[in-house]
Amino acid sequence: MNEILRYLKDLEFLIYIILGTFTVWQLRKFYLAWEELRASAFGLEKESAQARLNRSAALLVVLLFLATAEFGLVSFIIPAIPGVEPLPTATLDLLATPTITLAVEPVPSSSDSQETPLPGTEIIQTGCIPDEVMITFPENNSTVRDIIEVEGTVNITDFGFYKFEISRADSDTWLTIQAGDSPKDDEMLGFWDTTQLESGNYYLRLVVIDNQGIQREPCAVYVYIEPPSE
Repeated sequence: MNEILRYLKDLEFLIYIILGTFTVWQLRKFYLAWEELRASAFGLEKESAQARLNRSAALLVVLLFLATAEFGLVSFIIPAIPGVEPLPTATLDLLATPTITLAVEPVPSSSDSQETPLPGTEIIQTGCIPDEVMITFPENNSTVRDIIEVEGTVNITDFGFYKFEISRADSDTWLTIQAGDSPKDDEMLGFWDTTQLESGNYYLRLVVIDNQGIQREPCAVYVYIEPPSE
């Protein structure tokens, strides 16, 4: 099932082009059948034109349904299913981030991670504003593993869209995980599949862009990723 959904995601624009081409073709047939129906003077001619008009209308409804279904799957259903897009790129070009490889740092042992406390958040959390832009889970200085739900609040004036990104603690390179186009109030923002990453310390930040394309200061937390469960 995940393979089929990933296939629909990868061929999104090709599917729109094919559906658009068929739609234009059917619109032309619908128009011709409508003109023929208006010009028909006899019963058989009218019945034939009406039948062609009905077929074209039915196909247009089917094409509209397929386009709506594709948009709903790509925009809402696929991002909410873990495992379909472990590290997805957002559908909109505005959300796109180049694919990069995060630098690997030595994996600390369990004792090291417990003895060495994670740093404070006076700097990385300057963009966190309660009831506006906030990550509520995972919490700062927490430990995560496997697939987790990222929760928080995104509720600013002139909201455009949001995305959340990750970076290793020793790197300035950020990688987009997921994105969304609707405000959230202390609810799920998306999934984060940490099994795709090396164990270690990471930053997770929430980036919000308004409808003018202006990016707000990100809200970030500092987490330690443990090895995946057996």
